Amino acid sequence: MIIKDKKKFLRAIFIIIGIVVFINILIPDKAFSHQELTTKTVVVTSGDTLWNIAKVEQESNDYYEDKDIREIIYDIQQKNDLGSSSLKINQVLEIPTY
Repeated sequence: MIIKDKKKFLRAIFIIIGIVVFINILIPDKAFSHQELTTKTVVVTSGDTLWNIAKVEQESNDYYEDKDIREIIYDIQQKNDLGSSSLKINQVLEIPTY
């Protein structure tokens, strides 16, 4: 590649660098950050149902924020390989959380 006008070439390079810097300033870092998904353990006690557990998680767990209770129940069932909504006392459930 032959550069005929060095001033125009340098001006173009500086404009490109300026645009990249400007975009990096405008876009917040958190847009690219990913929260690390972890799990917490819930031990089923007498009277617990998937609905009750899901309701508590909906109210207190950021992972399930703004999700429908039925989606939460389905997600808990999938993550714990539950074939039905029946729970047993002392059964251990893994619940996703941030």
